[in-house]
Amino acid sequence: MPEQQQWTIAATEQPPESFIHAVKQYTPASSGIYAAQLLWQRGIKDHQQLTAFINHKAYQPASPFEFGQEMHLAIARLQQAYNIKEKIAIWGDFDADGITATSVLWDGLGQFFKQNTQLIYYIPNRLKESHGLNNQGIDNLAKQGCKLIVTCDTGSTNTEEISYAKQLDIDVIVTDHHTLPTERPPVAAIINPRYLPREHQLFNLSGVAVAYKLVEGLYQSLPNIAKNPLEDLLDLVAVGLIADLVQLSGDCRYLAQIGIQRLQVDFQQPPAARRRPGVGRLLELCQKSGDRPTDISFGLGPRINAVSRIQGDASFCVELLTSRDAKRCNELAEVTELANTRRKSLQKDVQAQVAQKLTQLDLSTTSVIVLEDAQWPAGVLGLVAGQVAQETGRPTILLSTEGAGGDGGDEGENLTSSSPSSPTLARGSARSVNSVDLYQLVKDQAHLLHRFGGHPFAAGLSLLVENIPLFTAAINQQLRQSLGSTTLTPTVQADLTVTVADLGKELFLEFKVLEPCGMGNPVPKLLIQNCWFENSWHRNQQDWQGKKVQYIKTEFDIRDDSSRSAFPGIWWGHYKDELPIGKCDCIAELDYNTFKKRYEIRLIAVCPSVNSALNTRNGLNAPLSLTPFILDWRNLTTPHSPLPTPPLLLEDCPTNWDDLRAWLRRCLTISSSQQLAIAWSKPNLQPPNQIWLTLVGIAKYLSRTNQLVTRVQLLEKIGITDQTLLVGIKALKYLGFTVKRQDRYLQITWHPSDNAENLAQAAVERFLAAVREEQFQRQYFAEVPLSTIVAIASSDNYMGTNF
Repeated sequence: MPEQQQWTIAATEQPPESFIHAVKQYTPASSGIYAAQLLWQRGIKDHQQLTAFINHKAYQPASPFEFGQEMHLAIARLQQAYNIKEKIAIWGDFDADGITATSVLWDGLGQFFKQNTQLIYYIPNRLKESHGLNNQGIDNLAKQGCKLIVTCDTGSTNTEEISYAKQLDIDVIVTDHHTLPTERPPVAAIINPRYLPREHQLFNLSGVAVAYKLVEGLYQSLPNIAKNPLEDLLDLVAVGLIADLVQLSGDCRYLAQIGIQRLQVDFQQPPAARRRPGVGRLLELCQKSGDRPTDISFGLGPRINAVSRIQGDASFCVELLTSRDAKRCNELAEVTELANTRRKSLQKDVQAQVAQKLTQLDLSTTSVIVLEDAQWPAGVLGLVAGQVAQETGRPTILLSTEGAGGDGGDEGENLTSSSPSSPTLARGSARSVNSVDLYQLVKDQAHLLHRFGGHPFAAGLSLLVENIPLFTAAINQQLRQSLGSTTLTPTVQADLTVTVADLGKELFLEFKVLEPCGMGNPVPKLLIQNCWFENSWHRNQQDWQGKKVQYIKTEFDIRDDSSRSAFPGIWWGHYKDELPIGKCDCIAELDYNTFKKRYEIRLIAVCPSVNSALNTRNGLNAPLSLTPFILDWRNLTTPHSPLPTPPLLLEDCPTNWDDLRAWLRRCLTISSSQQLAIAWSKPNLQPPNQIWLTLVGIAKYLSRTNQLVTRVQLLEKIGITDQTLLVGIKALKYLGFTVKRQDRYLQITWHPSDNAENLAQAAVERFLAAVREEQFQRQYFAEVPLSTIVAIASSDNYMGTNF
């Protein structure tokens, strides 16, 4: 089970007035105080830094030739290939950084080498091959007459494979940003920012950005040849940079800033006029507009990554990102969207299975979580491992033992050991947390592994199944020794404390000066204290075809004493019953929902407030006695006696326990002495057929008179719940009615339908069944004993996160 999170608030140091005034020049609609405080916390402390950080035009990017001799060698080898018309192969990688890097080289080098004849690309299959070069793929390229391989986002440690290519008279230029080899491999050139000093403005470049710098060097060295401007590549660079979660500082921030602008400008064009119709269609499918970094991190990036996670072969993604054929791009975008839908369902399934296995672990004696299962699809293990690491505060390794498959993990380069490939091979992904260098931890157990590679925070690995127990014990012992007395605890840090009244457009625009956000400059996390939640509901997401996806989200309104108005929010991957009752503290991010055209918070963490009515009444984890708290005033024939404090009156008979829970939440939020009086009468129920005829009659009247109606008016007139009304509206559509939403109103029009009679009758039967079920529930709650209500409520133990 997830451990209790430790919350921290970033150390605050009040910036000088002169700095606040300078920031306010960029936030004219607000005071600029919050943005100034965040920038000051993050090391932006003088006017020159501030200007270069916010305004990309004031930033001086580095020359591609700051990579030194290696860049000169790479350009010289490309010029040689250009002069003698050699065939070149781009060797990419299957994640979003690798796909965009391949696309940048395909478009960029394609200005100098004819695509599909002089220039081809190859991307390994995630489910069958590992990251990096392999001899079989090199053999295939040799047969096609390739004389030069240019890698992107991969290759630095593939010394043996590079030597093999050399034996076949194939040169290799490596462009990469992963772990450096101990010795320079036998390459024509290796361009890797890790060779630069850590403080260099190019040091944090991702694979796509390194590929871009190579193309930039070629543009400068062979001017007047390329027909398309170099800047046309920057939208792809931004997608790869942000999706790969590199630190967005120096040239990374500069390239992302310009790239997002170009992404948005292209998306605003009519679909037929877009330079990248595939990117535009993907943004449409994920209901984004391309103007925010989150449109990439929560929209484009996961979708590009999903293809290899689900299908293995992601080669068509390069066509999706680079083709100008809108029809073909639409087809590929929809295949990509379906892969992402499947990824969400698989991820949720694996999450549930991992949660079950975690209950069997003693986390107090576990430093590194290592779990295995024969049924887990390897493609989603990295995503789930990341979630588990965040929830538990411990590095997490998840392994799939379903057959031999490929050798690679989920992240980074691979170093091959002497272990032979075998059907008993387990492979999987590792994710770290709390600044633990997971790559080094895994590397120190290399003698037990078949392959491994990656970053300090993410790694992929494979090993013989028989080695898993020994590997688990060894890596736990190693981390325990290095930690000493330090305790691993899941932590979440808030940057600022705000109120609900602070939330909205002004604060959002103030935070915009920090964008693009990423590692080293994260999205501001806001602590909201003594708040409470209302109108919460959860549902499965729907894909672009309207089908439900097994991936949940909760929507809610948040309130506190600072404002009379509520503010909307969402909580991904959680059910509404996980929201605490009563007053809470929460940490959230402020966002803008382009689909709903509203500002909202994205909930990160929540817990009952120390000052909550529940907590102050009974102590933090004491059981609550509800017997005097709930008054039974149902079916009273005489008026009830007045009370010193009027109770909260519930006069509408609920149709489920969740309705009653919502009223209890509301009551407990108001004050510690407020009681709840259940005061509904025995319902006077109409026959279901009569309710259906009433609904049809209203629909015909509204169609004939062109009048609009609100959902609430319909519910009051017919006397059914929202959920049943939705079933009724679906049934109306089979009879030829069209129901459209106009702001808060519904417009109903009728065109008699030729639908098959049996389909219409089946839809009506579903509505009648829903009415009968609802009426049964109303009768139940009209008569259920108070003792049952108290018992059900008490058993939910809503002092924790569930009620």
